[in-house]
Amino acid sequence: MSEQDQTTEQVQTGSLTAEQVRTDHVQADHVDFIIGQWRQERPDLAIEPMAIIGRLKRLTTHLQQGIETHHKRYGLIWGEFDVLATLLRSGKPYCLTPTQLFRSAMLSSGAMTNRLNNLEKRGLIERLPDPDDRRSLLVKLSPDGFRLISEAVGDHVDNEAHLMSALSAEDIRQLNDILKRWLAGFE
Repeated sequence: MSEQDQTTEQVQTGSLTAEQVRTDHVQADHVDFIIGQWRQERPDLAIEPMAIIGRLKRLTTHLQQGIETHHKRYGLIWGEFDVLATLLRSGKPYCLTPTQLFRSAMLSSGAMTNRLNNLEKRGLIERLPDPDDRRSLLVKLSPDGFRLISEAVGDHVDNEAHLMSALSAEDIRQLNDILKRWLAGFE
């Protein structure tokens, strides 16, 4: 009996659910095990959201580890990379006020102060007087910071592509569209 015939028989006898048929081509993961336990214990629960959020949490852990390991090769932690990358993508003269930097980066204000202090000590940024506001400082990429982040950001993008290599180009496009719609509901 072929694999497809076996699947058809399992559906007909009820030993294989529609969800299992849809995901049959994907290897079971730890979330499947957890979902199976919930289905057995509480079949009344609609647990698809639990499965999706569980997978997102697990993916976040794996992605964060992959990205942090990569950043360490450049002597950076995630937040420091984000500050330098934000300054670089702001364009010449690679200089922002702390408020602009905070709004553009993916960090809290407390974390921003610590990152700026560390980056300044390492000579990767400079703090300069703001000619438009004597009470404020500007944060600017130093020449060393520019060289470091210019090299690191290209490798970072390659690393992100590697982390997503299990997905096809169409999968990535669809996933990006879905996540964008979902995120818009919160922001």
